[in-house]
Amino acid sequence: MEQVSKTYDKQDSAGGILERIFKLSAHNTTVKTELLAGLTTFVTMSYIMFLNPIIMSKTGMPFDGLFLATCLGAAIATILMGFYANWPVGLAPGMGLNAFFTFTVVGSLGYTWEIALGAVFLSGVMFVLMSVTRLREWMLDSIPMSLRLAMTAGVGLFLGFIGLRFTGIVVADADNIVALADMTHFGFGQFGPEAPALGFFSFLLIAVLSYRNVFGAILIGIATTTFIAFAMTWVLPTDFFVVSEAAKSFAPASGFVSYTGLMAVPEFSSLEPILWKADIAGAFQVALIPVIVTFLFVNIFDTAGTLMGVAERANLQDENGKIEGLSKSLKADSIASVIGTGFGCPPVTSYVESAAGVAVGGRTGLTAVAIGLLFAAGVFFLPLAQMLPGFAVDGALIYVAMLMMSSLKGLDWDDLTEYAPAVCTTIMMTLTFSIANGIAFGFITYTVLKLGAGKSNQVSKGVWALTLLFVAKFIFLP
Repeated sequence: MEQVSKTYDKQDSAGGILERIFKLSAHNTTVKTELLAGLTTFVTMSYIMFLNPIIMSKTGMPFDGLFLATCLGAAIATILMGFYANWPVGLAPGMGLNAFFTFTVVGSLGYTWEIALGAVFLSGVMFVLMSVTRLREWMLDSIPMSLRLAMTAGVGLFLGFIGLRFTGIVVADADNIVALADMTHFGFGQFGPEAPALGFFSFLLIAVLSYRNVFGAILIGIATTTFIAFAMTWVLPTDFFVVSEAAKSFAPASGFVSYTGLMAVPEFSSLEPILWKADIAGAFQVALIPVIVTFLFVNIFDTAGTLMGVAERANLQDENGKIEGLSKSLKADSIASVIGTGFGCPPVTSYVESAAGVAVGGRTGLTAVAIGLLFAAGVFFLPLAQMLPGFAVDGALIYVAMLMMSSLKGLDWDDLTEYAPAVCTTIMMTLTFSIANGIAFGFITYTVLKLGAGKSNQVSKGVWALTLLFVAKFIFLP
């Protein structure tokens, strides 16, 4: 009896500490509910552990180090959100921002990944300054809702195109720029393993499972597609898999998947090549101003939209409609962006998948702490990440892109001066292969259309300033 009493005393003590830190009873929740919510959100957003290294490694950064950086950056940022803001929100390197980092800043513009990280650091510092001053409210109020929605949708379309490219569904074409690939092709191309049919299957399976609210739909889709590819490796002859000239240096002898295990003790020395390697001095260039502004805009508007959506679902508003702890959550998010840079991550941001945990009862920062600890445990699964074929993970990328595109439903489709700039922003991000250019075209189109329609009073000072900045960019920094 004495032993049982001591056990209950320990449980009560632990519960009392968590109650004092996270105010569980005030939010009408329990430790069990919060932990379940944390697990739910983690499973929903854990695809980023595998997808971010695949995308970022195209810059020349080591895959192993990026995997550890993604897990640790997400863990620290999410735990910070939990303890400081007491919000049930998971954070990780931002989808879209990692693609912009890789394919535009490093790929198209030709900057080193160290300088690109410097630009991320500067945008993070600006986000922090805005979060602790009234600049945040000014920015959120100055930018019209139509352009904010367009940024999310545009990043989604940009990601979708990249996913289609990586899976091999869309290929380069000399006459039409892009074309549909041979869907029966199985092999290795410029971007790694290609299997258009399996990549499309991964997307469709994830979409169907998500529609049916199957727990862990994205992970199930990735795992199923990987298993099929693994079976093909053993069943089909070696010469079945086509290897392009561009891929011969990294393609394995046969098949898509080489089993190397599921778990291993992490070698943190693999972090060394990217740890604290941001070239901040190198990012102080006039030509990089649009890049820094793009990182800042996409991060702040995506974060604000995500946090306000989660707050509404979690009932974190008081009787006057004021969101409890919003200021702290924005500060935690902005600080996380700066911290993530040290690990070699693109801007770390709040994930809308946090709504999944809120839906099962997550209401406090204990949910976030649980998410963070699960991300930290993810460092043991590097062999699994190395085994997953790119097209299986890219099916998830296409699915996430479709979700982001849904933000266009919030546009006023009866007002040309509102939806035309938004559509222009969305399309130009993909067709110019630059999120920054898409935002620039959107602001210029918005201002000109409002002026031409006699609605100049709807153009804020902030929009005027940014429009002039983008016009100057096209003139002086073509």
